[in-house]
Amino acid sequence: MSYKKSFRIGRTAVLAVIMIAALAFSGCGKKPEASHIRVVLDWTPNTNHTGLYTALDKGWFAEEGLTVEILQPPEDGALVLVGSGSVEFGFDFQETMGPAIAKPDSAERDTLPVVAVAAIISHNTSGVMSLANSGIRHPRDLAGKRFASWETPLVTALIREIVENDGGDFGTVQMIPNFATDAFSALATDIDAIWVYYAWDGIAAEVNGIDVNYIDFGSLDSRFDFYTPVLTANASWLEANGETAKQFMRALSRGYIFAIENPLEAAEILLRHAPELDRDLVTRSQEYLASRYQDDSPRWGEIDGERWAGFYRWMFERGLLEKDIGEGGFTNEYLPE
Repeated sequence: MSYKKSFRIGRTAVLAVIMIAALAFSGCGKKPEASHIRVVLDWTPNTNHTGLYTALDKGWFAEEGLTVEILQPPEDGALVLVGSGSVEFGFDFQETMGPAIAKPDSAERDTLPVVAVAAIISHNTSGVMSLANSGIRHPRDLAGKRFASWETPLVTALIREIVENDGGDFGTVQMIPNFATDAFSALATDIDAIWVYYAWDGIAAEVNGIDVNYIDFGSLDSRFDFYTPVLTANASWLEANGETAKQFMRALSRGYIFAIENPLEAAEILLRHAPELDRDLVTRSQEYLASRYQDDSPRWGEIDGERWAGFYRWMFERGLLEKDIGEGGFTNEYLPE
């Protein structure tokens, strides 16, 4: 599950996807009942989603009087589906939310009405992975190496920052356009390093006995300890259906708490819903994330405003956002006490 997201969401593209989403998800023009909740994933099912599948499997959504439908996302379309109202909730990322909601006041009509309502994982578990024989142990070691770039401003800015802060020459880093979804295939061919989520690709390396080096973003700089992934919701729907949202979040929270306390059983639940996944990978990944879903947060899903704002402030200072969002774009209001 290598890092692959787009930050170039133009107004025309947004409107086009919204129109497609409306046709695909509207259900013949009939609005779903408030108790019918649609959730779009950010990727194919994996251990980031275990709490959702657990709550569904255990009947906890049903206990709240809700029916929940889990949908696969179109390419880079989860956030737009949420913003268009075509789904109520969606998995996405703080870093992709920023450009979608940070518009000057004169251009507010171009923003997506989305808000983060929970941190799926309390701290950033993504970073740079390379094969051990590449010699990339520190950010400065990326100098002269080939880094898999999806040609987004954020990727370039972040890699530049960590390399230069470590005394390296970013000008010699070869940012290679690479859209591979299999990190190991990419590392075995035309690149030396790639942005991954350790809970999946790092654990996959362990399971398959592949010796890798890993540079953790959050450990390098507290500003890079951003929230990825997050659960987002349609802001207008939240305003009109606050109690339903709280019911959904109550059941979802139970799902993630169960996964924290019972990782092996939670892994089996995910495998029942996604039998195509590798059992060893899911089990090991679930054990890895069990202590990280909530970590040091007061409760699962809670977002720290200072840490949230710190990352957006960095994005704004680097020209990646049109305005400083600060602590905007998230709420802890719908989490259970």
